[in-house]
Amino acid sequence: MFKRRLAGPGGLEYFLYLPRGGSAGRPLFVAVHGISRNAWEHAQAFAPLAERYAVPLVAPLFSQKDFPAYQRLVEGSGAQRPDLVLERLVEEVGMLSGARTDRLRMFGFSGGGQFVHRFALVHPRRVARYAMGAPGWYTFPDEARRFPRGWRPSRRLPGLCLKPRRCLKIPACVLVGEFDVERDEDFNTAARLDRQQGANRLERGRNWVAAMQQAARSRGLETPFRFQVLASSDHAFMTCMTAGQMGEAVFRFLFGKIRRG
Repeated sequence: MFKRRLAGPGGLEYFLYLPRGGSAGRPLFVAVHGISRNAWEHAQAFAPLAERYAVPLVAPLFSQKDFPAYQRLVEGSGAQRPDLVLERLVEEVGMLSGARTDRLRMFGFSGGGQFVHRFALVHPRRVARYAMGAPGWYTFPDEARRFPRGWRPSRRLPGLCLKPRRCLKIPACVLVGEFDVERDEDFNTAARLDRQQGANRLERGRNWVAAMQQAARSRGLETPFRFQVLASSDHAFMTCMTAGQMGEAVFRFLFGKIRRG
């Protein structure tokens, strides 16, 4: 496992794992932390799976100081958009490892899931598939509501170009623990989100998946949008990984069967 700092403006730290068999030509797996900023924990937990599947792994660290609202793609210090900084990071990783960075496989937990599905909405050509572990709330396929609640462009983020039709072509999976129903201090309890999305993370995940399925079908697309409940799990990353077997479910969805040789 390597810890590195992105060259150039921003200096984003990240953890990089390269499988023993080499990374050349292999698709890159990106794991994005939630607001606890536990990027190291993500890297450590996913590294055995990255080794089994022979894929390189990168876990960026969006610090509270530099990227306080990274999950909504809001500019951080130095007017840096977190999604654009991540693009620079994966290009650097590609040069270091020889991995493919044109079509990313992405995962995010909680706030990281918010970041990942919004990254896919803005950069759909860069994302092959993505999975999310229990985001607190979502950008819904609703053209009447402004980003980040919906697909209508935001006046506050004029440089953010949303590409919803292309995003609807990207397979996605939401995984939520069966006990993840608490409205804790980190959960956005705004009444308008309750009305639009549901009262807890389980409801909001199911409702977002159903809304994306409907939006895709209305455009003649059969893109798979899946929802999975994790057994014996609450809103703790490591509990989801151990009791809920979230890592295995994520890798099966993103990569399919293990490729050997």
